[in-house]
Amino acid sequence: MRVLIVDDSLTVRMDLAEAFEAGGLEPVPCATVADARKILDHEGPDGEGPDAIILDVHLPDGDGVELLREIRADVRYGATPVLMLSSEAEVKDRIRGLRTGADEYVGKPYDSGYVVARARELLGDPGGDESSSVLLIDDSRTLRAELRRKLEVDGYTVRTAASGEDGLRMAGVRRPGVMIVDGTLPGIDGATVIRRVRLDPALRDVPCILLTGSTDHLLELDVLDAGADAFVRKSEDTGVLLAKVAAILRQTTGDGHTRHPSLHAPKRILAVDAHPTYLDELTACLREDGCEVASARTGEEAVELLATQSVDCILLDPRLPGLSGADTCRLIKAAPAVRDIPLIVLGISDDAASVRAGLGDGADDYVVKSDRFDVLRARVRAQLRRKHFQDENRRAREDRLQQELKDAEARAATELARARAELITELEWKNSELEAFSYSVSHDLRNPLNIIDGFSRALLEDYGDVLDDTAQTYLHSIHAAAGRMGDLIRSLLELSRAGRAAITRVPVDVTAAARATVYAMRLREPDRDIDVTITDGLRADADADLVRVVLENLIGNAWKYTHRTAAPRIDIGADLDGAFYVRDNGAGFAMDHAENLFRPYGRLHEDHDFPGTGIGLSTVFRVIDRHGGRIWAEGEVGVGATFHFTTGPPNA
Repeated sequence: MRVLIVDDSLTVRMDLAEAFEAGGLEPVPCATVADARKILDHEGPDGEGPDAIILDVHLPDGDGVELLREIRADVRYGATPVLMLSSEAEVKDRIRGLRTGADEYVGKPYDSGYVVARARELLGDPGGDESSSVLLIDDSRTLRAELRRKLEVDGYTVRTAASGEDGLRMAGVRRPGVMIVDGTLPGIDGATVIRRVRLDPALRDVPCILLTGSTDHLLELDVLDAGADAFVRKSEDTGVLLAKVAAILRQTTGDGHTRHPSLHAPKRILAVDAHPTYLDELTACLREDGCEVASARTGEEAVELLATQSVDCILLDPRLPGLSGADTCRLIKAAPAVRDIPLIVLGISDDAASVRAGLGDGADDYVVKSDRFDVLRARVRAQLRRKHFQDENRRAREDRLQQELKDAEARAATELARARAELITELEWKNSELEAFSYSVSHDLRNPLNIIDGFSRALLEDYGDVLDDTAQTYLHSIHAAAGRMGDLIRSLLELSRAGRAAITRVPVDVTAAARATVYAMRLREPDRDIDVTITDGLRADADADLVRVVLENLIGNAWKYTHRTAAPRIDIGADLDGAFYVRDNGAGFAMDHAENLFRPYGRLHEDHDFPGTGIGLSTVFRVIDRHGGRIWAEGEVGVGATFHFTTGPPNA
């Protein structure tokens, strides 16, 4: 990946170029806005522009923020990560840069490791394969060089640090596969380094080998008790160290490791103080701990800066011009987005009233200003550690909740599958019962009904002349009732088949099916003169047999309900939105009762006016519903009715 570095300082360019090269990235340094524009316009030898940009604010031939504005307006680089690098002399520069579109802003003097780490994070690059990386912490330059050479010969990627503090920061920026730590170091010793690694949720499972020149055999017990995985004496052959590194890495799979911020990763501190000299001293002190410091001189600047850039801790002087320190503290602690950030008040007195006032405004700690910055650094580390563990606990709770949710979803899915299986079994059983019932209706009920109908007709035909009028009326009633019963049985069987029959979608000529239905009705009632109009070219993707059922019922209804109309008319066509319709100018219906149309036996007219079974429209509704379509009706009493329907999408 290519990183464009735009800074007028040769020292900065060389330092960052070396840091990015060591991090496996390709630096492209330049000193002016004009040079940067040339590089961006001509791109690289492979035709690709930079993947990330490090940009100074104050350049000899222009403003870095204005160059950033050009970059964000360029379609080629609008989404390219940009990290701005400048002095903290003007807070407005930081805010202006972030609001113009910078992804990150780092103040000078800077930590090159922090800049590289943030660039990698912005690029979405964690820094390569952890499993073969070694972090070597030793204060001997000669030993570091020798061990680095031998480890690299064996194929390891090696980073080195000369102190425990630097080593922890490097591990926090980029997690190593294994750490080799000298027992005796300037500052904190090797055992302390390992203990801190074990306390860091992001690093606690990193294997650690302690390297020592001591011959004390009890030392090994103390080191292993501190959390080391292995112990190697410097007097031993280096082959022993290489063998232990290989053995430890063989046992380390890295499975299940989740990337969380490390306790030792560089932090950003917001220092709010009206005194420039104290701010400079405070900044220098905190940068010794690898912290990146953003400074503000007023409460207003602090609030504005927090709205544009996240920080890990806030140091606040209560004596500020304009918005007071107390009001600034209360504003910060009242804002949901930033109220959990640790805030330390830097007071001038340690009397109880001052401490109570500072903590009462919402501060997390109160520290007296003094020349002893080591106390302040310790308090800052304590607050960062507390916040880090709170975040870890919160993440752990969220992970547990997520797992519980997954478990609940799995249980629900299992229960749903079981319920579905039971439902399918029950439906299959009910369908078999329905099949048996349909068979019984079709045969066991129809046979005696046919006998009743046949004998009543025979009596009328053979003995009608010897029967009086009353007897003939009785026989006519029996014959009509048998006919109605036959129609009802036929309608019920049709409704049953409509709900159970498999749907086979094919291209259906609706126009032809409608014409065939009308032809059959004219044959049954040749004396009726009905004006029927059928639109040409009506087509549907549906089950052909079921479409015929729909048309027979809808056209049959229109045929029936126009029986008393002087000039009956039926229109069959399609709306502009593709829905089919069957329209008549017959008896119609009141829209207040339209919801009853598609219910079984939901008739809106008396049987003696318009005889029927009350099943036809229920059958139509079931057919359309099984197709994934929709049916609805419009009507007016004495004017007519229109039934609209669709057959659903092809894959419904």
